Parts: sequence; C-alpha cells; structure tokens
Amino acid sequence: MKNSKINLVLDEMDSSIEMPVWPQYDHREKELLLDVLESRKWWRMNGNKVDTFEKKFAEFCNAEYCIALTNGTHALELSLATLGIGKGDEVIVPAITFISTATAPIYNCATPVPVDCDPKTFCIIPEAIEKAITPKTKAIIPVHMAGQPCDMDRICEIAKKYNLRIIEDAAHAHGAEWKNKKIGTFGEFAIFSFQNGKIMTCGEGGAILTNSKELYDKAFLIHSVGRPKFDKVYKHLELGSNYRMSEFPAAILLAQLERLPEQNKLREKNAKILDNLLKPVEGITPQSTDERVTINTHYMYMFYYDELMFNGITREEFVQLLNDNGIPSYICFPIVSNTDFFKEGKFRSYLSKIDITNIQALPNAERMAKEVIWLPHYLLLGNEAFIKHIASVILKIKEKVLVSML
Repeated sequence: MKNSKINLVLDEMDSSIEMPVWPQYDHREKELLLDVLESRKWWRMNGNKVDTFEKKFAEFCNAEYCIALTNGTHALELSLATLGIGKGDEVIVPAITFISTATAPIYNCATPVPVDCDPKTFCIIPEAIEKAITPKTKAIIPVHMAGQPCDMDRICEIAKKYNLRIIEDAAHAHGAEWKNKKIGTFGEFAIFSFQNGKIMTCGEGGAILTNSKELYDKAFLIHSVGRPKFDKVYKHLELGSNYRMSEFPAAILLAQLERLPEQNKLREKNAKILDNLLKPVEGITPQSTDERVTINTHYMYMFYYDELMFNGITREEFVQLLNDNGIPSYICFPIVSNTDFFKEGKFRSYLSKIDITNIQALPNAERMAKEVIWLPHYLLLGNEAFIKHIASVILKIKEKVLVSML
C-alpha cells in the first residue's frame, strides 16, 4: 500500500451528533471586547484588561507573578533573556516538541540540546537530561506534551543538583497538575501560549509565570522596550523589545479563563472514554498518563499508529482518511534536530553551527516522529455520542481497509 492513493469515504455522520467547533466564545467575550472598544484604552499601559488577566491567571496557576505577551514563542525567548542565558550556553530540550522550544535558545545565541522522550507519556526523560548535562548547560525546558505534565519531581532534583534553571513549556498545559500542584510553578519561569488552537486562545498571545519578584521586574522591563511601568519620560533601564499584549486579546482571555476548568474536566472525562473505546483496536496505542498526574489537559489526543495492523495503509494515508471522514487529525512533530533549517545550519548571525553529530541517540523520539497521530483537543469537548463516533470511524476505516485488501 506504500505511496498508494486511498479513497474511502464512510457513511455521513448521524445528524444528531454535533462536532464541536473551535475557538468557542459567548456573550462574555463580546461584553469584554466592547468594554475595551468603548473605553478607547486599547494599550496595556493605559487600560486595565491586561493587568486584570495577569492577576487572575497567576491566581489560577497559584503563581505570584504573570506577564501577558504577544505569543508563546516570545515568552520562551523572554524567559531565557531574563535569565541571562546566551552565547556559549546550552539548553536541554525534548527532541519532540514544537520548534519554538528549540529556536528560543538560538535567538538568545545559546545552543539547544535535544534529548529523548518517554515512549509512553511523550515527555522528556529525566535520565536523558542528566546524561546530556555538560559544563555549558545552564537550563532545562521541559515540555508538558499535549497537557501531560513531565516528571517534575525528578527534573527539579536534577536542576538543583547541577544548579540549572527550569523554564516549563506549558503551552499545552493551562490548568494541568502534577501531584495536585499546578503546572507553571516548578521552575524559575513557565510559559504559556494562547495561539488559535490552544485550550485558551485569543488568536495569538502568550504569558510567563514566575514566583520571583526580581525576575518579574527584569522580564517586565525587557518585554516593554526596557521601560518601567508608568514611565512618561522615555526612561530605558534594560535592553528590551516590544512583547506587550494589547487590551483586546486580554479581554478575550478573561472570558476564556472562566470556562477553562470545566473544559479541562470534560476533556479528561472524554479522553478516558476514548482510551477505553480504542483499547481493543490493534494498531492504535494512545499516549499514557503518568499516575502522579492529577490533571491532564489533553491539548492533543495522541496515539501511535501501526500501519501493519491496517494492511499497510501509511500513517499519512490514515490521517487523510480521518480528515476525509470528518475527524480533524495531524501527524506528530518532527524531531527538532531533523528539521531542514537545523540540519543545514540556517541560524543567521545567532549561531555559527550546532554539531548534530553530538546529539545522543533518540530512539523513542524517532518512533514518535514516524508513528504518532494527534487529534485536536476540541474534539474532546463533544458529548459522549461524538466520542463514540470518533472510535467508530477508526474502526470502520480498519474494517473496510482490511476487507478491500482481500
């Protein structure tokens, strides 16, 4: 079946089953946006929505300080800059993650060092972190993959042992918990994304959390072109850039935050239902949840796909079949060091090169990059009938593919 064109459209979805849509909004977003519009205070420096969101999001995550930003990529770059990580430094990152986790160190002239991920949880392996540490290592960026928290106990132990900084990449994990403690409060910084597909969204946006007043003050200066709050005389105390969020996205996020806890509960419930429905399907193996995780936000419903159990239908063909039959689905991220720009050393003036021959073996990440498929989180906001429909489509594709090959 390699390189074959598959065309298999099943029966249309029952009209009584409604597929969830994303983004979701209601009267609250409209009210808050209208507040900003009519106030004529659209800038964070003379409005109040960004300040209010920062306060509420920090409280929600049990953190002391929050800075709302333009996006999650800038949140990573700002965190590293605030910590003074730069030329000659190394930052350990998971091999499977969105590319920004690896490019943020490069933008700060530091070297990302990708290490392997756990084959069950898809999160960075603490033992792989420790193995990769050198005298140049200054920080770790653990990614809470698809909302599944990393082993923060072990990662914090390693960071303390080697005097390393932790920047949690919680772009998928708004409200997730490790052993009843909110993600976002384990390291010096945690970053969040509010991009259009995230479980809280304003189209584009981000945030950092910290419990350090000193780091907060420095990060605020850098994110606001080096200017302190309430500056009216163009005082610039720090080399900075403009990462400020405006009042409009903050208004949307205030409403998004209000419904996040219930949405997290519903995704958790439906993910477990889907796990059970897919358990009998040979060739489909969902991402596991560590037993110490108390809230998994399920930003992505991820699973291995074994083409041998589907008569040779490739992963890409299977993803196309799911999409053709109304189930949005995608293939996994590539290994960050396998991207073209990384292999070809297209780092512009930031780095001269990265020696990819020194990267440790990544067998789990290689398998994930080749076999994993993910479904977007909003599908898990449907009712039980829709969750059963997802499983039914997968089963019917398998049955029809196997029959058609006889």
